[in-house]
Amino acid sequence: MTGAIRPISYAAGGTGRRRTAREEVIDTDIQRLIFVSAVVMGMAHTVARERIFLPLRERVGGKDTWLGYLISCPYCASHWIAFALVPLTGTYGIRIPYSWGFFSAAIDWFLSSILVTIVAAFLRVAFYFVDERQGLVRRQQRQVDVETILKEGEKARRES
Repeated sequence: MTGAIRPISYAAGGTGRRRTAREEVIDTDIQRLIFVSAVVMGMAHTVARERIFLPLRERVGGKDTWLGYLISCPYCASHWIAFALVPLTGTYGIRIPYSWGFFSAAIDWFLSSILVTIVAAFLRVAFYFVDERQGLVRRQQRQVDVETILKEGEKARRES
């Protein structure tokens, strides 16, 4: 099978066991943490900034009320989204070493959600940096377009 691409890879450790589709996509806990954080960042941005959620933000008072601020701020909204997604995805990046029953599980959930939120915040900074750069390019292009139109208009007036 030299030179051929194998459609299914095998689990590490030479066990010969075929990897599941889920193992193929999310290979490590770090990857899962980054992927879930990216989803949290995207969802929080959508809820807090995009036009589709504007009626909801206005209904709860925008940034003028406590509840409105919690969904109008991308960082704040990412907490609530992480609190929901961490147990749904099983992305527990922090486990405490003690067995206190429900309290251990609650602390694991809380700390892991905060970790996802912080990673999402770093991803958000990168996203906004790229988005701002694209916005800067668009603004510069509009300025060049306006200057070109003004120059053409001035040239047409002189010729008339």
